[in-house]
Amino acid sequence: MESSSEIPKSPSPGTLASANPGFQSFAENQRHPPPSPRTQRHPSFTQQAIQDLMNHPPPNRHQNPRYVGRDWRDIAIGELLQPDEVKWAELDTSIQEATKTLLQSSPNNVVLVRQDSSSKEAVSTFDHSDLNAYLLAVVGLAKPEEEQVALYTDISVKAQSQEEIPLRTLQPIFRHEELVKLPADSTLDKAIEVFGGGIHRVLVTNKDSEVVGILSQLRLLEFFWYEAVNFPLIDRLYTIPLRDLQIGTQQIIAINADAPLADALFLMSSEGLTSVAVVDNGHNVVGNISTVDVRLLTNANSLPLLKASCMHFVSVILSERGVEHGRDSFPVFYVNPYSTLAHTVAKLVATQSHRMWVVESASPSPSAPATPLLQASSLPPLSTLSPPVASPGRAGSPAPGSAAVVVPPPGAITTSTPQSPSAQGPFTSVPASALPGAGLSGRLTGVVSLTDILNLFAKTSGLRPLDPSEQRARRRRSSSCSVRPTLDTGRDNGRGSVDFRR
Repeated sequence: MESSSEIPKSPSPGTLASANPGFQSFAENQRHPPPSPRTQRHPSFTQQAIQDLMNHPPPNRHQNPRYVGRDWRDIAIGELLQPDEVKWAELDTSIQEATKTLLQSSPNNVVLVRQDSSSKEAVSTFDHSDLNAYLLAVVGLAKPEEEQVALYTDISVKAQSQEEIPLRTLQPIFRHEELVKLPADSTLDKAIEVFGGGIHRVLVTNKDSEVVGILSQLRLLEFFWYEAVNFPLIDRLYTIPLRDLQIGTQQIIAINADAPLADALFLMSSEGLTSVAVVDNGHNVVGNISTVDVRLLTNANSLPLLKASCMHFVSVILSERGVEHGRDSFPVFYVNPYSTLAHTVAKLVATQSHRMWVVESASPSPSAPATPLLQASSLPPLSTLSPPVASPGRAGSPAPGSAAVVVPPPGAITTSTPQSPSAQGPFTSVPASALPGAGLSGRLTGVVSLTDILNLFAKTSGLRPLDPSEQRARRRRSSSCSVRPTLDTGRDNGRGSVDFRR
């Protein structure tokens, strides 16, 4: 018997499409899938292309109508000034208030000091090098002369009791750099002769001798970088490698990555430096510490960092830059002898640095320096940093716990390498090579500074700047403490031209 019922047929695709319009689009997409996003991705730069771009960065080629057809030597200093860039403090201003002004609102990284609020004449300055000298005095790491021991002790006691200390009291411990003043209508040739001689900044005055602006080495170099298209004599220099220009020096001071941060701060203060290279045991550059970074130590909770390694502090600097800029940051503070002047100047301007370390191909490091992790629990308690009382007659001694080791100059590498001292404190360590970009540098062989480049510009233009070595020697002599006997002994023994602190 045949059944009257029929097996229901499956609905056709057309039926489903009419019942559900979305089905048709889904089916069509399956038959004609969209192209893969990978096929539309822009090709990546090769490593060689990136390196070529770094070696030959494109300068600004747009002519500024303000300077077209003009000789830079006839441009007035006042044309380069920015409004409201001068920040003042008085001699009776507390170090706490002066520090706040320096860190928060000083575009030139300096605060001018005057007698009182009605004056427009600077009698002194306050910058990050002075802040570093104050910090060393507070924690008892400075080495004053015998006649200054009482002053240093008084400063340390007042600071720990949170008393306000006026800048007037601190003047003897600050490094007094020569205050050079130039009228606003003076021309840039006068400024570059001063800068080429090693002066870092000049105070710009009006007709009444009142300070109306500050011109720094970096500001002038930025001007030559962005406006070089208008000045062919300067522009031609940018394509020449550093090796052919023969600028810079091999007399440099560095510090080992596993040395305590306190040693680096003491070294910068005693030598009158604004930065030092951080190197591993193979003398490869792994970081940079400058006096500007002292701003990260102005909070009492950060003082345990003084006992941490320099490599650890470099990681703190990088972490802080990442927070400020919203991304990871690994600024590159080194060049090589084959880098063009354009490459070097571009890096100086981009990093706002005073110097670039010159490196050659990396040498193997027999043991990686310690790099403590960024963990608050790994830092020693603040109570462990009870500052020692300053002792007299130790101005010629090296920093606590440091040992001077000299890096041989190029071509004189020895097979023996100094051993790393054992790690101090309860720090958890990782290799320095674990930091981003740590493997991209090379062995430290020299340094090129803003002074060197501006001195080159001055001489190329027919000017006669002073010898910058005189100003460097003056800066060291004016430091509140010195380790010169240790350094000079190493150099006299022919052990090399780079003093390497561990």
